[in-house]
Amino acid sequence: MSGPSARLGAYSAGGTEHRGAGLFGSSAGENLLRSGVAELLGTFVLVLAGGATAVATALTAPPVYDLLAIVLAFGLALVALVAALGHVSGCHLNPAVTLGLAVTRKFPWRAVPAYVVAQLVGAVLASLATWAVYSGRGHTVVGFSTTNPAPGVSGGHAFFVEALITFVLVLVVISVATDDRVPTAAAPVAVGAALAVCIFIAAPVTGGAVNPARAFGPAAVSGNLDALWVYLLAPLVGGVLAAVVYDRLLAPAHTPEPDDETKPDRQTQPGQDTAAS
Repeated sequence: MSGPSARLGAYSAGGTEHRGAGLFGSSAGENLLRSGVAELLGTFVLVLAGGATAVATALTAPPVYDLLAIVLAFGLALVALVAALGHVSGCHLNPAVTLGLAVTRKFPWRAVPAYVVAQLVGAVLASLATWAVYSGRGHTVVGFSTTNPAPGVSGGHAFFVEALITFVLVLVVISVATDDRVPTAAAPVAVGAALAVCIFIAAPVTGGAVNPARAFGPAAVSGNLDALWVYLLAPLVGGVLAAVVYDRLLAPAHTPEPDDETKPDRQTQPGQDTAAS
């Protein structure tokens, strides 16, 4: 099998389930308990890596880290996790990815609740772990890793930015993980780099959550629920839109081939007189 459906062959165009590959070679919806555990652990590591780095940046004077370190913590963690867990659960680690795949019939709807719950729980546990790392400072210390709109940024503006950057991330994820025209080895680096770029774009405006689970964990533990609705809903909109755009518009596309009259005559050797032959 070749083309965009080869890596993600669990579902046919009509939505009928078949045994096949999910994201990064995983089996979509199969072994749901183990896949859920992988999603929980993966989200835990991702949110812990970025969240703890953000807290360390805020608490130390002078700061031992800066924005670049936070971005790299998230991006490099995702590179490692896709390589380590991609073949187990697909390494969604993000409800926006899970929902986008389900809407385009590349992931079973029956598995969506388990994945999303695992991702949210993993993010909460990561935030509790961050609190434990910086024990003695109170649970509000986790608030330094929450995402909030910058002063003067409205809810609508923040919604647009979060939807936009999640569109970018999910477009890359869907492309490299479901289309066998993309080299398999490129997937972890491409996905991690996309996350880093998205956070770079949005950090000064919204904090760059790009992921409802990443926003939910720190908010739930710290009690900082300001504008949480933006970070829960906007990425879902952007993720679903990206999945639909790739599935309906980009996946069927191919590089234009030369017209017949412009193709070179492969039977003719350089310098050979075609008339004489």
